Amino acid sequence: MEYHHLSSERLTIAGLKEILDSGKPVALSEELRRRIVRCREYLDRKIKDSDQPVYGITTGFGSLCDISVGGDELSQLQRNLVMSHSCGTGEQVPSEIVRLMLLLKIRSLSYGYSGVRMETVERLIDFYNNGILPVVYRQGSLGASGDLAPLAHLSLPLLGLGEVEHDGRRRPSAEVLEEFGWKPLELQSKEGLALLNGTQFMSAYGVQAVIDARRLSDWADRIGALSLDAFDGRIEPFYDEVHVIRAHPGQLATARAVRSLLEGSELIRRPKKHVQDPYSFRCMPQVHGATKDTIDYVAGVLETEINSPTDNPTIFPDEDMIISAGNFHGQPIALAMDFLAIALAELGSISERRIYKLISGSRGLPHFLVANPGLNSGFMIPQYTAASIVSQSKGLCMPASVDSIPSSQGQEDHVSMGANAATKLRRVVLNTERVLAIELFNAAQALEFRRPARTSPALENLVADYRRRVPFIDNDTVMYPYIEASVQFLRER
Repeated sequence: MEYHHLSSERLTIAGLKEILDSGKPVALSEELRRRIVRCREYLDRKIKDSDQPVYGITTGFGSLCDISVGGDELSQLQRNLVMSHSCGTGEQVPSEIVRLMLLLKIRSLSYGYSGVRMETVERLIDFYNNGILPVVYRQGSLGASGDLAPLAHLSLPLLGLGEVEHDGRRRPSAEVLEEFGWKPLELQSKEGLALLNGTQFMSAYGVQAVIDARRLSDWADRIGALSLDAFDGRIEPFYDEVHVIRAHPGQLATARAVRSLLEGSELIRRPKKHVQDPYSFRCMPQVHGATKDTIDYVAGVLETEINSPTDNPTIFPDEDMIISAGNFHGQPIALAMDFLAIALAELGSISERRIYKLISGSRGLPHFLVANPGLNSGFMIPQYTAASIVSQSKGLCMPASVDSIPSSQGQEDHVSMGANAATKLRRVVLNTERVLAIELFNAAQALEFRRPARTSPALENLVADYRRRVPFIDNDTVMYPYIEASVQFLRER
C-alpha cells in the first residue's frame, strides 16, 4: 500500500489538501518517530529522577496546578482529564473537519516536544487511516488552553469511551475497537494533557475555511464576469493600467482574471451607451482583490500554526527543560479567522448587489428576469433570499476574538474565543457560497435575454455545464431545488 509519509518539512494548506484528497493512508517518517521516542524517554527519566512538581504531569490542572499527584496515580490523572473535559454540546462537527483534526493532532504531536508515547500517536494514525472519526461537538472550547472540550471528545475513543462514526454509522467506540482487535489505550503521564491541549479544532476549521475561500474567490470572479457581461458592463475598469498604479496583488489578479474570462465575448466588445457601471461591477478588482489578499494572509498564519506543537507543558530534551507556557492560546488564529469571515462576507455582499442590479429592469433586461412580469414574479425572491443571507453574515462578522470570559477560578483569565471565531467563520463560508450560487442562477438567466449575442467561449462553456443542472426559467416555478442545485454545482465543478 502506498503511504503519504509525514516528515519535518513544512506543510502547506495546499499540501494538506493534497493528502486529504488523495485518500492515501499516512505514516510517520523515521525522523519523526525518533523524535517522539526520544522525548518520551526523556520525560520518563525526568519523572523518575526528580521530585520537582511538573504542571499537568505530576499536578492537577488549571487552578488545581498546586495539588501534587502521586506516581501511582499519574495514569488515572490523565484518564480522568479526558473524561472530565468531554463536555462538548451542540451540533456534531462535520466529518471532514474531524478528519482534519486527527491529521493536525498527529502532526502536532510528531515534533517531539509533547512527551507522548509512540503507541498513542500510532492509534491516532490508525483512526485516520481506517476512517474512524470520533464524534465531536461544536460548542465548548474557549480557544485558550487549546480546544479542551472538542479535543477531549476526539480522544475519548482512544480509551474505548465515547462514540465514533465508521462506515457511515455512529457507534460506541468500544465496539469498533473490538472489531479491529485493538485494546483501549491506558494513558501514561502527560499524554491526556498533550491530547487535549492544542489548537487542532480551531485550526481544522480554519484550514477548511481557507480551502473553501480560495474556491469561492475563484467562483466570485467567474460569476462576477458573467454578471458583468449579462448586465452589458464595461471592460475598461479591468485594464492593467488602473491596477498597476495601486499595486495590491489581489486587485491586479482579479482584474486579469475577469479580462481573461471575458476574452472573445461579443457582448463586452459592443459599444456602450453608459459611461460607468455601478460599484458592484466596476469595483470587483478592488473588492474581490482585497479578499484574495486576506485569504493569503490568513493562510500564512494557519500554516505557521499547523507546523507547530501547541500543547503544554512543552518538553525540550536537548535543553533539559520542561516549560509550562501558553502555546495552546488561540489568539493568533482567532484574529485571523475573524478577519477571513469579514473578507468572505464582503464577497457575498457585493454579489447580492449584482443580483439586485440584474433584476432591476435596467439596460434592456426585463424586470425580475422573466418575459412576462406581473403574472410572473420571476427572480424577485431569490434576491430576497440572498439579502437575508448577507444580513446574517454581517451579524456573524462581530469578532469573537474581542471577547474573553475568565475560567478555572481565574487561572485562565484571558481566552481567545478562537473556537467561536472558527465555527462562525464556517457559517459565513457556507452563506457566501449560497449567495454566489444565487448570483449564478440570476446571471445565467439574464444572459439568455442577450441572445443571439454571446459571451466568451469560457463563460459559454460554464453556462452550458450549468444548464445541465438548472434550466432557463420561462414561467414561475418552484425555485428552491434550483438554488440547491446551483450550490452543488459550485462544489462539484
